[in-house]
Amino acid sequence: MSKTIDLETFTAEELLECPLEPVKWIVEDIIAVGFTIFGGAPKIGKSWAALQLGLCVSKGEKFLDSNTKGGHVIYLALEDNRARLQRRLFQITDEANEQFHFTTYANDIENGLFAQLENFLDMHPGTVLAIIDTLQTIRSASYDGSYSADYSVGTALHKFAMEKDIAIVAIHHTRKMEAQDILDQLLGTRGAVGSADAALVLTRDNRFDGNAKLSIDGRDVTFTELKLRFNNGTWEFVERTSQEELVEREKPAAVLTVLDFMSARSMGWAGTATALIKEAGIQDVKPNVLAKYLNEHRDFLLSRGVEYTRDRTGAARTMYLEKVPVEVPNEE
Repeated sequence: MSKTIDLETFTAEELLECPLEPVKWIVEDIIAVGFTIFGGAPKIGKSWAALQLGLCVSKGEKFLDSNTKGGHVIYLALEDNRARLQRRLFQITDEANEQFHFTTYANDIENGLFAQLENFLDMHPGTVLAIIDTLQTIRSASYDGSYSADYSVGTALHKFAMEKDIAIVAIHHTRKMEAQDILDQLLGTRGAVGSADAALVLTRDNRFDGNAKLSIDGRDVTFTELKLRFNNGTWEFVERTSQEELVEREKPAAVLTVLDFMSARSMGWAGTATALIKEAGIQDVKPNVLAKYLNEHRDFLLSRGVEYTRDRTGAARTMYLEKVPVEVPNEE
């Protein structure tokens, strides 16, 4: 019989009073010490981004407008060769340093990968980042695609990263079908994502125009979206998507159409849901559904300067939309 080990507990009071280390960022507000999944569709530019990430961190330069912690970087380019890596480096930089290391071969996770990484870390103190391109290449032959298998791989990578005080970024693919939640876009089960500290997902609306979005979410990261542009092998930071835009994306199109309708008016509006649908040009929404949307999102409407109320007189149900001042938060 195995010996029972007592639980190591701590109190809420201890948590409140004990100074703890802050999050250790390798790329500020994007990649911290731990395990990060970086997903995107095939040929979207993930490997270019990974190469740029490694180069920036090795030189201590900004990556996508965020500060980096400089140090040694090991890039496991397990689907590439030296010639391809060289061509890409030629394209994105004129100089590098001896802190950016590559390998095009490594064992899988059950047959010595961690021993190989540990040997590298012993030989290169000050290593801060390991990039694995791709996650699929380090899975063992026994990998069966189940949630438990995905979770086991992710947990092992997370544990090693935390023990060695480094960030591990694993490149992964996304599904062909789109999903509203960025985590559901990643290929496979939620097992690997559930064990990861953060997920980055690169998407393009049009593969040919160079514009893209990098969505970032995780345990220590507030959901963020960066707008990027791909230019001659390099991902350029354009701007950070505003919180207002992110909030609006979660709202029904009919609600946003009502806001546009009211913004073009100099005064309020009153009438039935049927009349509002006609006058505002709302598409594919029934009157009762529109009434439900406006009531459900009335706080959002108010935050955008439109107050929604409703009254019933006999058989008639009248909606009232009034333009009101928008309260500006006190920043003091």
